Amino acid sequence: MNIKNAQLEVDNWIKEHGVRYFNELTNMAQLTEEVGEVARIIARRYGEQSEKESDKNKDLGEELADVLFVVLCLSNQTGVDLQKAFDERMYKKGKRDHDRHHNNEKLK
Repeated sequence: MNIKNAQLEVDNWIKEHGVRYFNELTNMAQLTEEVGEVARIIARRYGEQSEKESDKNKDLGEELADVLFVVLCLSNQTGVDLQKAFDERMYKKGKRDHDRHHNNEKLK
């Protein structure tokens, strides 16, 4: 599935199962909450914090998908063609950063 289709799928889900999109500020708060859940898993599972018993069954993929869902909601309600924006960003990063990381001594 490409990003454009993902945006359409989210929009269809909102129309079929939701009442409407939450407003942009609510969705921004929701995005922050979801990113926090991802951060909690990463910090405890891959970082130096101890993982609580209640966190051991948390699914990182599910939490990342929640982040993506809210990003797609924000894209839809603000009129952003995220496929186009992503493609443009990847092109710019490819040109700008082609050799940048190969020459980074910290990555060797």
